[in-house]
Amino acid sequence: MAEYPTPPFPEQPQEPPAVQSKMNPIPDCGEQSYKGSGRLAGKVALITGGDSGIGRAVAIAYAREGADVAISYLNEHEDAEDTARYVKEAGRKVLLIPGDISQRQHCLDLVQKTVDEFGRIDVLVNNAAFQMTHETLEDIPDEEWVHTFDTNITAMFRITQAAVKHMGKGGSIINTTSVNSDMPKATLLPYATTKGAIANFTAGLAQLLAEKGIRANSVAPGPIWTPLIPSTMPPEQVSEFGKQVPLGRPGQPVELAPVYVMLASDESSYVSGARIAVTGGKPIL
Repeated sequence: MAEYPTPPFPEQPQEPPAVQSKMNPIPDCGEQSYKGSGRLAGKVALITGGDSGIGRAVAIAYAREGADVAISYLNEHEDAEDTARYVKEAGRKVLLIPGDISQRQHCLDLVQKTVDEFGRIDVLVNNAAFQMTHETLEDIPDEEWVHTFDTNITAMFRITQAAVKHMGKGGSIINTTSVNSDMPKATLLPYATTKGAIANFTAGLAQLLAEKGIRANSVAPGPIWTPLIPSTMPPEQVSEFGKQVPLGRPGQPVELAPVYVMLASDESSYVSGARIAVTGGKPIL
């Protein structure tokens, strides 16, 4: 079993969106460790936030499992190109689509560009998210509240609505929620609120799409070591990040990838409306 880093971590402030290669330790997205076995052979996946963190781990895993991948990201070109290299090395096709998913037209464009390139969408992973830390309610700017919702939940609705038109029976939609969906961290109020909405959206979506043969599930990560952490949290929280869960450390993105693979694969054909916790022992009941 791999030995993953434990806190305390060194001070490493970054401005959002952060660059993964500047983190210490650098997150493990499975670049050297994930081994595929053809579980997604021939599928086409669209992943938002696929440049780094959980999204990168999912993109690498999907490619090594046999899928072609479209990666949506904001403007982290260095990270995105790095992820694309791993997809190509796995022998799969990759499409990079930069842009701001808080904008309606971009949501529609990234779905269309994926379909133009690959002909369809078999798996949609709504993973991109925005968060900031605030100590009081009064500290939260109105425009930041709106931007958090536009990025985390409204974009998910828009992308999903557009993508479903190009998904056939057996399609899979996987949304990234969080332990914050039912145990909200007060200092992440806007983010935590959207994560609760994502969990609810996914549960309803699974029912709406069942007659089309399309499944919808969510993954609820606990503390995961990604670029969001040093760029949106104060140094003292970064230093001790993940220490509070029973395993005593943050999860690495690669540790979530098998769950996203399972939910995307035909093996989970009767799994829909589920929320799977990957939390280092912190229960979600």
